[in-house]
Amino acid sequence: MALKKTPVKGTADMLPADVRLRQHVIGMIRESYSKYGFMEIETPVMEHIENLTSNQGGDNEKLIFKIMKRGADLMRALDKGSDLADSGLRYDLTLPLARYYANNKDILPAPFKALQIGNVWRADKPQKGRFRQFTQCDIDILGDKTNLAEIELIGATSDMLCRIFSEFGIKGFTVHISDRRLLISAALSAGFTEEEIPGVLITLDKLDKIGTDGVRAELIESGASEETVDKYMSIYERYSDRENAHAGAKDEAGRVLEFAERLGSLEDGAAEGLSEIIRCADAMTDDSVSIVFDPTLVRGMGYYTGTIFEVTIDGYGFSIAGGGRYDRMIGRFAGNDTPACGFSIGFERIITILKDTEQGVPGISSDNLAVLIDKKVTGEDKIKILREAKSLREQGRTVVVQPMQKNMGHQIQMLEEQGYTEFRKVWNDKD
Repeated sequence: MALKKTPVKGTADMLPADVRLRQHVIGMIRESYSKYGFMEIETPVMEHIENLTSNQGGDNEKLIFKIMKRGADLMRALDKGSDLADSGLRYDLTLPLARYYANNKDILPAPFKALQIGNVWRADKPQKGRFRQFTQCDIDILGDKTNLAEIELIGATSDMLCRIFSEFGIKGFTVHISDRRLLISAALSAGFTEEEIPGVLITLDKLDKIGTDGVRAELIESGASEETVDKYMSIYERYSDRENAHAGAKDEAGRVLEFAERLGSLEDGAAEGLSEIIRCADAMTDDSVSIVFDPTLVRGMGYYTGTIFEVTIDGYGFSIAGGGRYDRMIGRFAGNDTPACGFSIGFERIITILKDTEQGVPGISSDNLAVLIDKKVTGEDKIKILREAKSLREQGRTVVVQPMQKNMGHQIQMLEEQGYTEFRKVWNDKD
């Protein structure tokens, strides 16, 4: 069987320039989030299959890369016709964090501000900005039931994205924000039952893809009455057109209260809390960041219990970050519910956007030295060259020593693309 030199579909080889860009961005992420007090942790890439299939991961649970049992355990499962998998590759970083916190909460600070950067896997259909193996970067605040958690998450993520984008000449993005409790109240006020709400929200989440008419048709097709659907859609009509939306955080905060009043309910203080989050987060963010109330925002994960948010950037048909509050997930592991809120950035999508700018990695040193040695140079001369290179590296310079190639012009061109600006050619003195 012939070996294949291309990577598995949905994965990618990283060239040196790709790795430099990714490391540069990850460095900015770590530095930005550490200033807000987030502490980096790591969890295993594998999780128990029971955890991954606990009905908390939404559609991601359909995309699990399962890991088969091994040895005698596999043989017994085959004989009994039972499940062949006992674990799987994690599809996100949130569920592993919940398990991690439940297992270590007695020795962790409260509230706990966690930062995670790591690969996740989904058996998805690959396309631009969507992979089967990709890196996620999450920040989460566990143990804080106040809306200060949401405000800090939005502020920290906005600051980090502003820093990254400004280096590449990209200006502005939008933070969309809503609350699952308002979504539920809207569905109930229109006449849907609590049992119907999950399906209703799944359909509403398609609004930007299939439009108002498509949502209406799908809801009726699923069995809802035209009267209920018309009442439901009327709630969102004046909020779906973003051209008539906001002129600033004050107006957006007022739109939250107006929307809740139309539902005839300010239940659980959700509207007031969301209004305050918008005002406070706006005070923490750059003027280039727009924070808008988006009552059609759903977020697909079933574990969200309150505030939800998502970040978009003009010109791209996908979000670049998202998250929300998930107060009941950790309780599935620990026995007691723990307030939790998180924000995940789409690292691969951000890298895709940065590469579209065709700009190199900012901040590469302009003092890099390449020493090219002719093949006839003696061993004693090589020792002198290598000692000098060692000394320069100790002084902080980047120095590469290479054998001189026949096509030296091409060799120098490749080194220049890697960031080398100074070249020293060493020949045999006896030539």
